[in-house]
Amino acid sequence: MKKIIITIILLLIPFIFAFILPVPKGLSYAAWVLFAIYIAAILGLVFKPVPNAIVLATAVTGVALFLGAELGGAKKATQSALSGYASPTTWIIISAFALSIAFTKTGLGARIAYLLINALGKSTLRLGYVTSFLDLIISPATPSNTARAGGIVFPIINSIANNLNPNKSGEANRAGAYLACNTYMSTKVTSFIFATAQASNFLVISAINTHFNLGLDWGMWALALVVPGIICLLFVPIITYIFIRPDVKKIDNKAIASQGLAKLGKITNREIMLIVIFIAALLGWSLPSILNVMGFKISINATAVALAAMCASVLTGVIKWEDIASSKEAISTLFWFGGIMSLSTLLKEHNFFTWLGALLEGTLTFKDHAFLAVVIIGLISIFIRYLFASATVYAVTIFPVFLLLAKAAGADVLTLCFVLAATNSFGGAITHYGGPAAPIIFGAGYNNVKEWWLTGTMVALISFVIILFVGGVWWKIVF
Repeated sequence: MKKIIITIILLLIPFIFAFILPVPKGLSYAAWVLFAIYIAAILGLVFKPVPNAIVLATAVTGVALFLGAELGGAKKATQSALSGYASPTTWIIISAFALSIAFTKTGLGARIAYLLINALGKSTLRLGYVTSFLDLIISPATPSNTARAGGIVFPIINSIANNLNPNKSGEANRAGAYLACNTYMSTKVTSFIFATAQASNFLVISAINTHFNLGLDWGMWALALVVPGIICLLFVPIITYIFIRPDVKKIDNKAIASQGLAKLGKITNREIMLIVIFIAALLGWSLPSILNVMGFKISINATAVALAAMCASVLTGVIKWEDIASSKEAISTLFWFGGIMSLSTLLKEHNFFTWLGALLEGTLTFKDHAFLAVVIIGLISIFIRYLFASATVYAVTIFPVFLLLAKAAGADVLTLCFVLAATNSFGGAITHYGGPAAPIIFGAGYNNVKEWWLTGTMVALISFVIILFVGGVWWKIVF
């Protein structure tokens, strides 16, 4: 009954805006109604009366059905409403899911984990670094950090935690508490290092390019954030270790790795082919931007590379088409992500963001203190982010507003964009509901709320300092 009431309220919002509330001065009627549909969609993503895919499909349908007169006719309205599903941004995410599925289906993700454990995992702290490095290695190919942390990394770590303390369960298993929390904290850092490490990163890229026309792409993102991001990642296991002391210090990593690799057997041709495809995709995504910075012009579209990787994975037998088609997460992402892109594009075309920027201009100014603007807005971003259970919802609601505030405040555009992009990820480390992977890992029962929130807060704040100072120096070097 509660979900039905929420659904009815959300459906009424566009009608209230359209027929009752006055259109603000300087804003068109079409933009006002589009904004209402957008608000209803965002609230739908927050309260989840129905799945996210249906929320956005309903919003897109509303645009197509009721805004024909304002958008140039019924046919044009339908085309505009569906435009997000043809967006290259949408398809790079969907295509990258194929690689994510392949890492699980072939067992390559698990094999990399056991090889890292064999080489590095002599102690619980070192095993924490194994977790972080594993997440980092597979992050460019897993746009769902839920699938990465909850589906690939944590099951392996959880099994190890149980073996380390077979007579202790729940919060009594302090090694499990450390490893579990570290798994989540690591993924909240790796999620901002590569654009394809988190689906919402492409919403961030779209917003940045909309407001500042930076031409930000996969390669430029990676070039900007890989150095400060890896430095942040190096601190995560240590921070977690300080606040959650494991009760097992030494680990027989050779035995664990040997057992794990024995179950996997010899490396298969599918795994070898996946490695080749993965490396080729990374080169295709990164080389154009890196070479452009060096003065060599090369044009390779990131979406084309992702599509090629997906097709190659199926054509070479790494995975089957049915593996992709049966992925609920990939199909759901297609629906909600394409819908968000449609609404965002329409709001831009009808000058909503221009109007909002003019409205905000003058409300926040730091005069000649541009760095102070970045610090204050960044801190606000972190602590507002903790209210959200989804980086996607944050990216489509608060992030564009912060960009406009920063522009009005005179902050350095490049610095602010990358800082805010990172805060959307590690800002979600603070709580045990800051991302869909959190309930999976916290739900294992190893951790209590106090230690989780305290660790997450320190990870977020230290990452913020590193991004500000290391990132600030790095960006001056490379851009």
